Amino acid sequence: MCAVEFKPLTMDVMEEYLTLFSGTPSRASDYSFTNLWGWANEYGLEVGRTPNLFWIRQTRPEVRYWAPVGDWNAVADWANCPMMTAGRTFIRVPQQLADLWQAALGDGVQVQEDRDQWDYLYDAEKLATLSGNKYHKKKNHVNQFKKQYDWQYHPMTADCIEAVLQLQQEWCLSRECEESETLLAENEAVIRVLEYWDTIPGLKGGALYVNDVMVAYTVGEALTDDTLVVHFEKARSEYRGVYQAINQIFVEHEGTGYTYVNREQDLGDEGLRKAKLTYHPADWLRKSTVTVL
Repeated sequence: MCAVEFKPLTMDVMEEYLTLFSGTPSRASDYSFTNLWGWANEYGLEVGRTPNLFWIRQTRPEVRYWAPVGDWNAVADWANCPMMTAGRTFIRVPQQLADLWQAALGDGVQVQEDRDQWDYLYDAEKLATLSGNKYHKKKNHVNQFKKQYDWQYHPMTADCIEAVLQLQQEWCLSRECEESETLLAENEAVIRVLEYWDTIPGLKGGALYVNDVMVAYTVGEALTDDTLVVHFEKARSEYRGVYQAINQIFVEHEGTGYTYVNREQDLGDEGLRKAKLTYHPADWLRKSTVTVL
């Protein structure tokens, strides 16, 4: 068996990657090309090919392997796959693939759930309407925003990217991004995606304006036929209720026809986890760490 050759992620592989991703049985937010492209520099992401699969390798801050993208069910013999070598660990593995590997390899793999990497899945209709008692506080915040401000919503188009970048820069300054490696990395990811707005297919976005000033934006895309993923969401926090408003209004306008909204992981951040739980997820896309023994 030949070793898999890995190369840095570039735009040259986007179309081929998207084709294989569309055939992946369980599509997690991590593996969208948009997400990979945004975070490629931070993680030093590389891709390699075996028949019917794209493999992803992270090289920073250390070498780590992610799950493959493609039709997992088309692999006839996982035991002889050149990537499945003893001692190798894969992170961010969707549970469907972890179960498949366990069924195919038995005691040859060790599976450990990784709650910090689970994608949060929300009922799209409930996020759009905020109906029911459990969303009462969220709806109050949205109503207060709508009542207090002279607001407008606009779907994101190429001609407003400059304003989004300006809002992102101001948000970063207000949060003192220079003091946080995490926020700096996220800022670069946002910029990388927005700079390729017209190149990466399927991107969706929306922006809230108050008195013609952009006060919030959201960037997402269709992850599957029934799931809309939200990658980035930022707002000027001095506007009361603005985060609840952009969350609700974006889904109301761009979430038509989708069953779920995927709002990605909490990465083990206690505050982020608490915030995500307040929107009452309908389910999670579970992921695990898998080690080949």
